[in-house]
Amino acid sequence: MPSRRAFLQSAAALPLLSRCATMPSAAASARNYSPSGLPLRRVMVADERVIRTVAGLRPFRPKGFVVKAQPFGDKLVIHNYGHGGGGITLSWGTAHLAMELAMESRHKRCAVLGCGAVGLATARLMQDRGWDVTIYAKDLPPNTTSNIAGGQWSPTSVYDDEELTPAFKAQFESAMRHAYRYYQNLVGPRYGVRWISNYTIQPQAPDGQAFTDEYVAMYPQHRDLKPNEHPFDAQYVRHYSTMLIEPAVYLPAMMEDFYTAGGTINVREFHHQNELLSMDEPVIFNCTGLGARELFADRELMPIKGQLSFILPQREVDYIILGNRGLYMFPRSDGILLGGTFERNEWSLTPDPVATRRIIDGHRAFFATMDDPWAK
Repeated sequence: MPSRRAFLQSAAALPLLSRCATMPSAAASARNYSPSGLPLRRVMVADERVIRTVAGLRPFRPKGFVVKAQPFGDKLVIHNYGHGGGGITLSWGTAHLAMELAMESRHKRCAVLGCGAVGLATARLMQDRGWDVTIYAKDLPPNTTSNIAGGQWSPTSVYDDEELTPAFKAQFESAMRHAYRYYQNLVGPRYGVRWISNYTIQPQAPDGQAFTDEYVAMYPQHRDLKPNEHPFDAQYVRHYSTMLIEPAVYLPAMMEDFYTAGGTINVREFHHQNELLSMDEPVIFNCTGLGARELFADRELMPIKGQLSFILPQREVDYIILGNRGLYMFPRSDGILLGGTFERNEWSLTPDPVATRRIIDGHRAFFATMDDPWAK
């Protein structure tokens, strides 16, 4: 075991190491910094640094999310569900579209079913328009699907390309633009939203057909890098900036805003459609995610299982890695998130140890080859 003297010497060096991580190094060059000037530090991936492994289910529809109004007698149900991997990203956008449908009615009182990112954004927008809002939810943060999400702002895995229609694409793009603007107003420590560099590791030369090429205006600092312009062992690397939303910070802040604005939350699970249609509120927002499959007989809705492992935080790591053999890394204050599974129509919430091994080993191998002059 290390001696007490060695331990004290190591502890005394910590402030110096922290300061050196943000100072220029004689061995560092432009390739070791992001376009915003931040040092690119290696993620220390090891089994002993893993703090938890979790799995979540994304509510996915091959044709994309549903935002539409549906009358049921004297009730108006406004659907807002099925966001796939873009739930946090698009929450403010589809909430805006749902809000516009509600404002066409003569009512000023509503129920919101669901207390994840989509339900909370919908509730807050209705409060801002002067409505009396009650949230009904089976689970509250930190026990929602949104808490399992990575939180990178980028609406991916929202629909299957072969199912895309002109009508849905227009709706999707409108939601995307609204969400992009809403989140910019939330950047800062209170909501846990910040701008961050993304590095996409690509298996082949870019062809200009990627999602970020089509919507480049919403991906600032978008550029393809030469091998001498980045520190990764990869030939084709793309950089752009997005926002990162930390669920553990963002969701409690949203709930606080909801309560402050006079909102009420009732913990309640609905098993049949008749139960929710018997409520007093004349307008009901259906933000139930996968729950809509049974409540409204949407058989197109399916789960996409995603598995994540978190390792101890590293304050010096402040960039995202995507596409490393299907893996991704998001640096959050509650731990560095390592992901890389996309299991279609899988309902189990039990992490798969084989997938865990692939995620940990894949990231360890990737970062082991990264050039980090400060680590030498």
